[in-house]
Amino acid sequence: MIRLHKINGGEVVINAELIESLEPGPQTVVSLTTGNRYIVRETTDDVLEKVLEYKRLTHPSSKAAKPIGGLEAV
Repeated sequence: MIRLHKINGGEVVINAELIESLEPGPQTVVSLTTGNRYIVRETTDDVLEKVLEYKRLTHPSSKAAKPIGGLEAV
């Protein structure tokens, strides 16, 4: 989850996994896969930075999963 600020000053916490697109402008429009849209004060770069930090915290290593026995790459 990432914490953003709506243009009215309120705070919204968004599931970063559901972000489908960001539209830059005077305010950033965050569109989710659910169809919900949020207009926030943060810039597109700020939102991207928050999403990347979220990913780093939730997926600390990007190691490949161990192959299933007998199905190792040849």
